Amino acid sequence: MKKKSGSRQKIDYVGYAMIAPGYLVYFLFIFIPLLIGVYYSFTNYNFYNAPEFIGLKNYTRLLHDTLFGKAMYNTFIYALFTILPQMFLGLVMATLLNGKIFGRVFSRASIYVPNVTSMVAVSMIWLWIYDPSLGILNRAIKVFGFDPLQWLYNPNTAMMSVIIMSIWKSIGYTMIVYLAGLQSIPSSLYEAAQIDGASKIRQFFSITIPMLKPTTFFILVMSCINSFMVFEQVNIMTSGGPLNSTTTVVHQIYLRAFQDFQMGYASAMAVVLFVITLIITLLNFRYGNQGDDLDVD
Repeated sequence: MKKKSGSRQKIDYVGYAMIAPGYLVYFLFIFIPLLIGVYYSFTNYNFYNAPEFIGLKNYTRLLHDTLFGKAMYNTFIYALFTILPQMFLGLVMATLLNGKIFGRVFSRASIYVPNVTSMVAVSMIWLWIYDPSLGILNRAIKVFGFDPLQWLYNPNTAMMSVIIMSIWKSIGYTMIVYLAGLQSIPSSLYEAAQIDGASKIRQFFSITIPMLKPTTFFILVMSCINSFMVFEQVNIMTSGGPLNSTTTVVHQIYLRAFQDFQMGYASAMAVVLFVITLIITLLNFRYGNQGDDLDVD
């Protein structure tokens, strides 16, 4: 790079050396494996034989794989019914706990703890909650005169059960992010609105919601990405059943790769999932109002 005077700037080798480890880790563990996965998606690699290029056969097979279509449908259903309730409940809790109420710190910590708890531990707890005979949930509904349900063993309720557990676990993260967004809103806006006679409800919809657009956008993008990568709770709680009612794309990738040893076919699934996630993320960036146009100065 040249300065306006024509002299050359010195290269900051120390700065490049400090950021090099981060880029090195990215290339070694993300970028290079991604390229290898794309290459394997065009082969019949199965762990035992050397990869043999087969063109688009894996992708053609995906088009006729009804189980993959079912997994894709389940993944979209999971994402739809997880993201929206999680964002809504997180915003409500953040709003309530942003005020000066008794036990505010304890409540925040209690709601956030599940988010930092291992998914394996949480899944085991909810397996006990959903247990048909000893589970606390069926015991609770018996008190109100309802018959016990086979929560994780009924195709009609299994996905709903997984979704409820996932919302419970991740709602603390959404709440914390919304809390940070709420606390960054200038108090002068609420003071001015109060002077003008605006009610609390009017202030919420006219000030809080618009000012939280960048926060909402961030949560939406991250939630979409996380929802499409759902695997642990499905694998532990239902193993994709009953009757494949809870199997997801990542779960199918795991089964094809590490049970059937069809690495090439599993890589094709992974590439399709990557493309879909990328498209959804780009659409969010394209049409999601990030609130950059807001001016509070």
